[in-house]
Amino acid sequence: MAHLIGRRAWRIRERAVTPEAIFRQRRQLLKAAGFLGLGLAGMTSPGCGPANDAATIGAQENPPGRDLYPVRQNSRFILDRPVTVEAYAASYNNFYEFSVFKSRVYRNAARLMTSPWQIELAGLVEKPRTFDIDELVRMMNLEERVYRFRCVEAWAMAVPWTGFPMLELINKVQPLSQARYVSFTTFMKPEVASNQNPSKGPWPYTEALTMAEAMNELTLLATGIYGHPLPKQHGAPLRLVVPWKYGFKSIKSIVKIEFTAEQPRTFWNTNRPQEYDFVANVDPKVAHPRWSQATEKLIDTGERRATLPYNGYGEWVAKLYS
Repeated sequence: MAHLIGRRAWRIRERAVTPEAIFRQRRQLLKAAGFLGLGLAGMTSPGCGPANDAATIGAQENPPGRDLYPVRQNSRFILDRPVTVEAYAASYNNFYEFSVFKSRVYRNAARLMTSPWQIELAGLVEKPRTFDIDELVRMMNLEERVYRFRCVEAWAMAVPWTGFPMLELINKVQPLSQARYVSFTTFMKPEVASNQNPSKGPWPYTEALTMAEAMNELTLLATGIYGHPLPKQHGAPLRLVVPWKYGFKSIKSIVKIEFTAEQPRTFWNTNRPQEYDFVANVDPKVAHPRWSQATEKLIDTGERRATLPYNGYGEWVAKLYS
């Protein structure tokens, strides 16, 4: 085992990686055939069959920066598993505003209008501002990052996100020294999101990070997935991706980002504090009150894997919690 000494937890043996050339070739073939985003390869994958039209049904009416895709891939991030077949990722979603049933979310979320869309930057900043989403996307340096995604419910996937580091946006508004947290808020439209009723609140959905977490180089504001703009079930037109935390921290369909001195309330931590803590770092040693977190199940293959501390990103983030 001497050859493994020093190998980082998030790196893998070359034979286990989906080669980039194959991933790109698949994308080009699907695009040429007019099927990009349909995830037709999922028809041959094991396990429960996916909805192969899910990405199309959830597509945005007027995606911001649609002509910018696909973008350059950041090769720093490689994984210990192949990229999840898109059809599975597009048809197996947690988006509590639209349904408690994952297989229904992509159809219900299709009702959400994502154009026009604005994002307010407010709170303890020198330059508060409201951005039109297309303006914001075009002023940032978009890149693709393949990240592991780990749900608190013990399922997992690996997807290629398109987006920009949160730090880029933070630098544009220049937080004051008193700012210690960043709060995120999603839309409030109960007329299209049927779960947004008081008995299931508190609405709208909110999440938050410390300033150090928000400024970490891994923290991404995502505008796309699988080489195209985000479908609505993935949190169009703008969502947070924090790959070392459980998925509920990665809030979808953001309309407001606010910098605060005090720790903000967050949706699940307020709703069920005994089950969902504020920090929500992936930790295989700390069980959820109703299930173990020691392993995770990949949604497309059904493979069971050991859960990695910090979801395998400890090299980047463990220092934040020492």
